[in-house]
Amino acid sequence: MPTPTLVSRGVARLSNAPYVLLTLTALLWAINIVVGRYMVGAMPPITTACIRWFMAALIALPFAWPQLRAEAPLIRRHFWQLVLLSACGIACYNAMSYYGLQYTQAINALLVQSMGPLLVGVWSLVLFRDRLSGGQVTGILISLAGVLVIVGRGDPNTLLHLTLNVGDMWILGALVIYAFYTAILRVRPPLGPLSFLTSIMFIGGLLLTPLMILELAGGAQLHFNRFTFTVLAYVSTAPSLLAYLAFNRGVQLVGANRAAPFFHLMPVFGSALAILFLGERFEWFHGAGYALVLAGILTATRARPAVAEPADGL
Repeated sequence: MPTPTLVSRGVARLSNAPYVLLTLTALLWAINIVVGRYMVGAMPPITTACIRWFMAALIALPFAWPQLRAEAPLIRRHFWQLVLLSACGIACYNAMSYYGLQYTQAINALLVQSMGPLLVGVWSLVLFRDRLSGGQVTGILISLAGVLVIVGRGDPNTLLHLTLNVGDMWILGALVIYAFYTAILRVRPPLGPLSFLTSIMFIGGLLLTPLMILELAGGAQLHFNRFTFTVLAYVSTAPSLLAYLAFNRGVQLVGANRAAPFFHLMPVFGSALAILFLGERFEWFHGAGYALVLAGILTATRARPAVAEPADGL
């Protein structure tokens, strides 16, 4: 059994490996999209998001408690800033995404998610006047081409015949809000990672509570069984607590514009999971798409930014 020293060294190394953290985030979020689609009909979307964040906050609380106690004055001082971050990165994004998944397919959701790097670039430009460099734009476009190859299964006609629906619009709106959250992470309150995440998760649950009450009062049915409990246990830990810790740290280390291209790994992981667990055959377009996505991410992350992104304040 590994000693605490080895474990702590491993955690320390991981916390300073931004591209590993961002890759892990993309994997966990890709699974979350598929899981969210499967949950349609089993649990109402806002209720799912609300329970998810309260459960995630409760799971994190024993580990975050020492930080929360020590940083209580900072939390009070920056309370409304935390509310803004929670509203954008926790409450609105997740509730809107789950709502949208009721009306669209996972393939559409993954395609819409591929707009993430461009939206982060727009918000970084608007808020902080950070311009994407030529190399970053090139990398994003190359990886976006890989996403289109995977989603379209190598057939342009598939993409031409994809139609946007109300679910896609909800997911796009959610992504615009999340891109804003990603961009403003650089100026978040100077809290420890666990106290910051636990605070915004709990605030997110509170923000969603009135909407959950309205949803249930409107006739939405909440079905608790082994399936829904298992799904809630997963979404409260992997894509919530673990992925957000990894994503926040990754953005802290490399900046929003360098982190954003990793959104394009979600369809890569989504299709790879379908091959591994759903019996889908590996085709040429999988290999071509994976190669383009990886080449694009490599190009974007190696490119020098047009304006250096400060990481202080994170």
